Amino acid sequence: MKITFYGHACLGIEVDGVHILVDPFITGNPNAKHIDINSLKADYILLTHAHQDHILDVEAIAKNTDAVIVSNFEIVNHFQNKGFEGHPMNHGGTWDFEFGEVKYVNAIHTSSFPDGSYGGQPGGFVIEGEHKNIYIAGDTALTMDMKLIPLRTKLDLAILPIGDNFTMGIDDAILASDFVQCDKVLGYHYDTFGYIEIDHEVAKRKFFEKDKDLMLLGIGESLEL
Repeated sequence: MKITFYGHACLGIEVDGVHILVDPFITGNPNAKHIDINSLKADYILLTHAHQDHILDVEAIAKNTDAVIVSNFEIVNHFQNKGFEGHPMNHGGTWDFEFGEVKYVNAIHTSSFPDGSYGGQPGGFVIEGEHKNIYIAGDTALTMDMKLIPLRTKLDLAILPIGDNFTMGIDDAILASDFVQCDKVLGYHYDTFGYIEIDHEVAKRKFFEKDKDLMLLGIGESLEL
């Protein structure tokens, strides 16, 4: 399993030759100007919620790739009404896709489209594929629901928001890693704009002091599980 960070909360995941894109917000991110969305591969696009900084490039990429959009019922319905292919899910539901099993789990946040219309309830994803298990938290506060995840799945990586203000910050993300019983963390949703800028060294040190590994990838960089 290869995971590429495209800035903010956007991830590319490659599993057994299948390409998954999560929350594509690239053209609106000044830090990601070097990423060409027309060159991205996507068989599936997973969306945690409907905010603009998670869906901005969905339509352009889906037109280029014919990707299947996977999200909550309301978000998928929104894009299906525009002619895109989708697979609706809801909290607690699991589906076995060609690349592995996906479970849509709770997140505490808000979810509306840029025009203010209802975007369903926000969520995150647990993906089990290629003998590796990851948790993509989405935009969320720390929640006790995270403790349910290790009852079912032993994680190899937790992908957690760390920018604070709109989501968890560093200290709550450390607690979240305890809740999901995973000490290997990829941080995201930080540094895109002023409200969520962080001190990278302080963040890494706080995780290190708790015997945890916080990875902060550069935009376009990848890791292998």
